[in-house]
Amino acid sequence: MATSNDSVELVGDEAVVNLARAVLFAALMGAFAFVSFPNPLSPAPITLQVLGVFLAGIMLGPVWGPAAMLLYLVAGAVGAPVFAGGASGLGVLLAEPTLGYLWSYPVAAAAVGLGVHGGSLGDYRDTSVPVLVAAMVVGTVIIYALGIAGLMAVLGLSFVEAFTAGAAVFLPAEAFKIAAAVGIVRSDAIAAT
Repeated sequence: MATSNDSVELVGDEAVVNLARAVLFAALMGAFAFVSFPNPLSPAPITLQVLGVFLAGIMLGPVWGPAAMLLYLVAGAVGAPVFAGGASGLGVLLAEPTLGYLWSYPVAAAAVGLGVHGGSLGDYRDTSVPVLVAAMVVGTVIIYALGIAGLMAVLGLSFVEAFTAGAAVFLPAEAFKIAAAVGIVRSDAIAAT
C-alpha cells in the first residue's frame, strides 16, 4: 500500500498575504498612535491614527481594512501599548474619552474601502482623486460621529461641547491627513500588490 506525502493546503496564498497585510497595518496603527500631540482644546490628542484608517481602507479594501483595525483594537485590549500615548488595556476601549474614536476605526475603514473599491477589490491606484477624497470624508464623518458620542457618554458633554472639542478642532488636521493619504496612494513607491 502506497502512502502519499503530498501536503495539504489549508489556507490559500491570498488569505495568508491578506492576513499579513492586516497584521502590518495593525502594527502601523500602533506606530501612528505614538505620533501624538496634546490638543489643548480637546480631551483627545492629535495622532496619525486616522491616516492609518484611511490607508487600511484604501489599500486593503472593505474586508481586510476593518480586519486590520480589529487586530489593532485586540492588541491594545490585551495590553500592547498601541493606543495614543502608549496606553493599553480593555479599560481604554470601555471607559476612556477616546473610546468612540477607537471603536469607529473598523467601521470607517470598511466605509473607505467600500467607497474606493465598491463591490470588487481592484487596484486602488486606479481610483480617481475625487472618489478617494469622498471616501475619506465619509470615513472622517464616521470617526467623528462615534468620537462625539464617546465624549458625550464618558464626559457627559452636550452635543455642541462634544462636537466642538471632539471634531471641529481636528478638521484642519484631517484635511492634512486626507491630502497625505492621496499623496501616499498616488506614489509610485508604494504598492500593496
